Amino acid sequence: MPAFCRDCLRDAGDAARCPRCHSPRVLRHAELDTLTIAHVDCDAFYATIEKRDDPSLADKPVVIGGGRRGVVSTACYIARTFGVRSAMPMFEARKLCPHATVIRPNMEKYAGVSREIRKLMLELTPLVEPLSIDEAFMDLSGTERLHGMPPAKVLARFSARVESEIGITVSIGLAANKFLAKIASDLDKPRGFAVLGQAEAASFLADKPANTIYGVGRVAQQRLARDGFRTIGDLQRADERDLMRRFGVEGQRLFRLARGIDRRAVNPERERKSVSAENTFARDLSSFRPLEKRLWAAAEEVSDRLKEKRLAGTTVTLKLKTADFRILTRARSLDSPTQLAGRIFGAARELLAREIDGTRYRLLGVGVSALADATEADPGDLIDSGAARRAAAERAVDRVRGKFGQEAVIKGLALDNDE
Repeated sequence: MPAFCRDCLRDAGDAARCPRCHSPRVLRHAELDTLTIAHVDCDAFYATIEKRDDPSLADKPVVIGGGRRGVVSTACYIARTFGVRSAMPMFEARKLCPHATVIRPNMEKYAGVSREIRKLMLELTPLVEPLSIDEAFMDLSGTERLHGMPPAKVLARFSARVESEIGITVSIGLAANKFLAKIASDLDKPRGFAVLGQAEAASFLADKPANTIYGVGRVAQQRLARDGFRTIGDLQRADERDLMRRFGVEGQRLFRLARGIDRRAVNPERERKSVSAENTFARDLSSFRPLEKRLWAAAEEVSDRLKEKRLAGTTVTLKLKTADFRILTRARSLDSPTQLAGRIFGAARELLAREIDGTRYRLLGVGVSALADATEADPGDLIDSGAARRAAAERAVDRVRGKFGQEAVIKGLALDNDE
């Protein structure tokens, strides 16, 4: 069975430890030399970066998140042993691990590290499909002659480079397709490397809950359970036609993925679906004026991101979270794509006004979707003669801020201290 040392890349044969460096990190699998699809996932990404930058935190629980009313963005593996997890309200995290070091997210720093990792990936293959700031698929098909070694060894060497050059760790899943690779990357965290071959896929998946399949959320899982499909094994025993009769095209997808069959290609041109920003308040807000102020800040942030990525969007979505954690979303479609803060704010402001009825809110967010290239953004408006003037004014403000900093021009609404 093919095997090699993850530390020095020497073939290991049947040895439990590497014959050269005596490392116990020997990777062994029957399909090791033939698999080419990988999922790379950074380990506790934000927290690991903060520990890298402050070595005194190395053996301490670290939680990345907002104030007491915010949520956990990332918890390091030490904090996770106390039950802290991503998306948990900060007050719960503090109760579970009161001695944790809490750090507010620094997205600019994290994005910079993400770009460094992406650059190393692209040195190996052009087929890199980012999923988020800290994970991506890679397809190394046909690269063996280029690198002089099979994809498994290339990935092990890549993992070592990330650790030595960037100072964080990643976990890798190697498989025959994207579905299995993403599952594999979670099997050996942190600093892991797991292989999930096609031959073993069905048996490996059989006892897993149905929501292991991507796209099966809480509601879908409940529906599947009502029909007797609680595990992936239940889906494996089902007839494909019966699943399609019950669930339509989704039934066929479930039938195939339950057997580890996934024909999706790694797509380096994967489109971003939306751009958004949100903020959790220090205290609940119910009045229009203070909520409007937060909305303007979120609209400006979304606008900045759209302009940076040379994108525009047609659908504006308002997100509100009530004091009792209910989430409300309201959306409005524009006549044309926009990347202007003023248009985003105007559309979201109308949606916000309809929700002011005394309800207390703890979070507000705004997003833009139905994205297009920036060249399609904000065409002239024959009906609204002032649209072109407002667009020109906002872009002039952008130029001033680009030259002198974000605080060089501050809108009147942002200065309003009315709570």
